[in-house]
Amino acid sequence: MEVSGGKWDKVGAPALGTGVHTLTEEVERMFLGQFYHNLDEKGRLIIPVRFRDRLNAEGSILMQGFDQNLMLLTSSYFTILSQRINSMSLTDPTARLLKRLIFSTAHQVELDKAGRVLLPQFLRDAIDLEAEAVVIGAGNYIEIWSPLSWTDQADQLSDAQVNAHRFVALDLSTE
Repeated sequence: MEVSGGKWDKVGAPALGTGVHTLTEEVERMFLGQFYHNLDEKGRLIIPVRFRDRLNAEGSILMQGFDQNLMLLTSSYFTILSQRINSMSLTDPTARLLKRLIFSTAHQVELDKAGRVLLPQFLRDAIDLEAEAVVIGAGNYIEIWSPLSWTDQADQLSDAQVNAHRFVALDLSTE
């Protein structure tokens, strides 16, 4: 990976034509930040403006997440995820559980003209989502949380001492 030259090839990422992007372009494609939005009476959630173009261009899949949340992925990222899951052994009970979680809760969704996405009732029930939601950019995908669950998650993330131990095994070096 060449960083100093301004371009790099991200292995495993969906191609944008050539597969080589500047770091700035790659960051601009990420889903970043956190936003609070209300759900309307039909269960529609406003998606932040900065996320809409990419979701509209690539299509999107909504599914149950792993941490009492929902995940909104571009169709191309969901395809990569599904290929990995489908390559797992059918004889592995854990792999079968993961397949059930992912594919039974996945729904192809479209943003309406107002930038809203309909959250099916069973997914809202799964994460205790009622009138308000927190929309979190998570790099390659978006997370949707109930405010209470997000507060618990944010509390975990704000403990610097615990984070130092929690993340020590990850190699975040730039060299």
